Amino acid sequence: MGGPAAPAEEDGWGEALADAVAPAVAAPAPEPTRVLSQAEIDSLLGFDAGDGGEDNTSSGMERVIARGLVSYERLPMLEIVFDRLVRIMSTSLRNFTQDNVEVSIESINSLRFGDYLNSIPLPAMLVVFKAEEWDNFGLVVVDSALIYSVVDVLLGGRRGTSPMRVEGRPYTTIERGLIERLCAVVLQDLTEAFSPLAEVHFSFDRLEVNPRFAAISRASNAAVLTRMRIDMESRGGQIQLLLPYSTLEPVRELLLQQFMGEKFGRDSIWETHLAEELRQTEVALDVVLDEQTMDLADVLSLRVGDRITLGVGPGAPVRLRCGDTALFEGKVGGRKGRLAVRIERGFGRHAQEPDVSAMEAV
Repeated sequence: MGGPAAPAEEDGWGEALADAVAPAVAAPAPEPTRVLSQAEIDSLLGFDAGDGGEDNTSSGMERVIARGLVSYERLPMLEIVFDRLVRIMSTSLRNFTQDNVEVSIESINSLRFGDYLNSIPLPAMLVVFKAEEWDNFGLVVVDSALIYSVVDVLLGGRRGTSPMRVEGRPYTTIERGLIERLCAVVLQDLTEAFSPLAEVHFSFDRLEVNPRFAAISRASNAAVLTRMRIDMESRGGQIQLLLPYSTLEPVRELLLQQFMGEKFGRDSIWETHLAEELRQTEVALDVVLDEQTMDLADVLSLRVGDRITLGVGPGAPVRLRCGDTALFEGKVGGRKGRLAVRIERGFGRHAQEPDVSAMEAV
């Protein structure tokens, strides 16, 4: 009787197992991974092509990477120097080109020197200049649009017409010479812009067209990059000024100022007032005739009328102290019926008190 029941029981377990597995087998397959479009990828990485504003790279991975860089806002006075540079260049370039020139700052930011060299749009001219007093270098980059515009203006091109660009050829000697003259004007203006802050002279060192030959710092070093726009009516372009932080290190304390002449916690008015008050402060001077060491039992046994013999004879020198600091040494005497001390010599501020090992100090 037990034989036929076993298959039925097995069939029952098989049906229950099939019912439990069925939902998993019948579950729909997962949807395929969604592929991001190019616009979504650009937005994620922070390269969203916007309206050309200053905050195009303020989102995505680019913003995360930028957080690791040194911010130029740590040097507030540097922004004032660049603003002064723009005003000076506006006048000097008008005299240089005999044309209506407008100079404006597009951006000031910090980046790694190697990243900047890899991002320079070519063709361009790279002028290496030296800060004589700081014994270091900087970089001026002139883009192709400004190069052709300056050549067109200086060689008598008509106003209102765009300069003709010939791509795919090296720059001629005339073009290099004219841009060298332009950079000489810019460097002279940069020297004048720094003059209220520090005495420094920026001099032309060399002109390069290959970024590899314009390496003035390690690729990982941080630098301050200032992008300036130069417009000459319908012509113009961009000039970029790069200063490594190592170049600015000699004047770092001055560039940290919030305003010209800041003293970083020092206030001359308060210092003068404090000095005057200290001079009028009253201090007590103690004349030390003798110092002795006594047992505690002897001190406790002292009574009114007991005498303590001083180990100092007449005419022996005594010390004048303020607290624990010895100031003077002199002799005890009398003047107009009162005890007095005549100062014989003084102890320097950092001089140590003479050895008193022979004395017994209380």
